[in-house]
Amino acid sequence: MNREAAEKRGRGAETLACWYLRLKGWRILARRARVPGGEVDIVARRGRTLAFVEVKARATDEAAAFALDEWRLRRVVAAAERLAPRYMREGDDVRIDAMFIVPGRLPRHLPNVWQG
Repeated sequence: MNREAAEKRGRGAETLACWYLRLKGWRILARRARVPGGEVDIVARRGRTLAFVEVKARATDEAAAFALDEWRLRRVVAAAERLAPRYMREGDDVRIDAMFIVPGRLPRHLPNVWQG
């Protein structure tokens, strides 16, 4: 798959993830929030929980899980640490979540995937 097609598929997966999160009561604060050294696909809030969400779209659940390795997760964490002051309120619980988008299945939301 070429870069342009991958980019389009990624944006579509992020849109689907945003709709799913909204249906579950989350408010989307930002998409593709960038800072030097990385980006976070979705920044979302529900109550006092602020989540930085990494979205992976793959053909299978296993492939999606494999795509979110420790190196990529560390980049998301680094970006989230830089972005947190923009979105965080006093008393918030902050976490890193993952969303797996697999054709023919509901999105899979994995809360709090980083325990660093």
